[in-house]
Amino acid sequence: MAVIKANAADVDLLARLLRAEAEGEGEQGMLMVGNVGVNRILSNCLDFKNIRNMNDMVFQSPGGFEATQKGYFYQRARERDRRLARRTIGGERTWPANNALWFFRPVGDCPPTWFNQENTGRFKAHCFFRPTSADCPNVY
Repeated sequence: MAVIKANAADVDLLARLLRAEAEGEGEQGMLMVGNVGVNRILSNCLDFKNIRNMNDMVFQSPGGFEATQKGYFYQRARERDRRLARRTIGGERTWPANNALWFFRPVGDCPPTWFNQENTGRFKAHCFFRPTSADCPNVY
């Protein structure tokens, strides 16, 4: 059962985001980007108040995803990426992104916090950060 509402166009949009943001990180990394995206829709807290659907989440500005500014994002969704998108929409969570609302690719080591958010871990090149359960209970 889906944890957020999503139609076929939403699945395609998330699939394109997963590929554009994390294709180099493999399927696991792409699932983590999906976790962050789904969490942003669920959260209704901090930087993500009133983000209620896939389009709002993907194109949030400021604070959205850099991939939407690159041509690669605008290529057609592939079936492999759609399957990954459906898994995250269905509620599959992958550590360290399971409760994360942010990720970024630092030049060096992951900082312990990022904008006062706790580092939950690193996967390949990306560090993930989560809010507290008090600040954002909907992602827990």
